[in-house]
This record gives sequence, structure tokens and C-alpha cells, in this order.
Amino acid sequence: MTLGPDTRLGPYEILTLIGVGGMGEVYRGRDPRLKRNIAIKVLPEMTAADPERRARFEREAQSIAALNHPNIFTIHSVEEADGVVFLTMEYVDGKPLSDLIVKGGLPLPQILNGSIPLADAVSAAHQKDITHRDLKPANVMITDGRVKVLDFGLAKLITRFVVY
Repeated sequence: MTLGPDTRLGPYEILTLIGVGGMGEVYRGRDPRLKRNIAIKVLPEMTAADPERRARFEREAQSIAALNHPNIFTIHSVEEADGVVFLTMEYVDGKPLSDLIVKGGLPLPQILNGSIPLADAVSAAHQKDITHRDLKPANVMITDGRVKVLDFGLAKLITRFVVY
């Protein structure tokens, strides 16, 4: 279900399609109440209609929302409007790392400037028992020289067993 510009999803205004993936469509939107841009991820109808997959999605969203790290995007809410299930998230204005990698790779200073905050973000997720499972240059945004890890749509919550 592709939404066009000026479409409303609950109180949110859809501005433009950002991308399409296996876990849904992502739009740049606007929250008129807070007067800020947001990202809106709309779940595919098949995912939203399956109670087990939807519950898993909501649990994962809650876990990721518990992450508070400057290099991981922020989830604001899980919502439903007019039968459409969606997430509202921090809108990160920048370029994906995949667009910045030139043939032959990046210079060492750029690699070091990006890899340290990236490793720190992944470590923070692992400390909360979350494995990203889709970490790739397209899911790492560079904005104002800062790194943001996006798209935890395939994230796995690690269940730890304690043996006494």
C-alpha cells in the first residue's frame, strides 16, 4: 500500500516515500502537533494481519524503543489508523553510508571516525540482548558527521537461559 504526498495517516502527514523493504514502506512525514519531521514505517498488510507476527513486531519495537543511544535512531510509537499499522520514528536527514563509499573504499580517518560510534551502537544493542541482523552500509546513516544505525526490522531478541 503506497501512500502519496498529502495523505494523512492518523494525525500524521505523509510527505514523500523514502524507501521500500521487506518489512514495509518508509515515508518522511510530519507530525503537525509537534511541528517536526518524522519517519513513518508502514507494515505490509500480511504482517499486520497475522497476530503472531504483529505481536513479535510490537515486542521488538518495544525493545528497540528501550535503547537510548546517540548513534541509534529513536522509535516514538507503534500505532494503527484506518486499519494501517505503522511506526513513528526519528527522521534522520543524511546519506546512507552505502552512498558515501567510493571505489577502493574510504580513507582510514573516515573509517575510524565512523567505525567507533558504529561499534558503540551495536554494543549498546547487544547489551540489551538485541541483535540487528541486517547491519549493512544502507542501514547506517551519516548526518552532520554523525553515525546513526537504522532499520532494526529484522532484529532478534536474544533469550538468555539462566541455569542454577
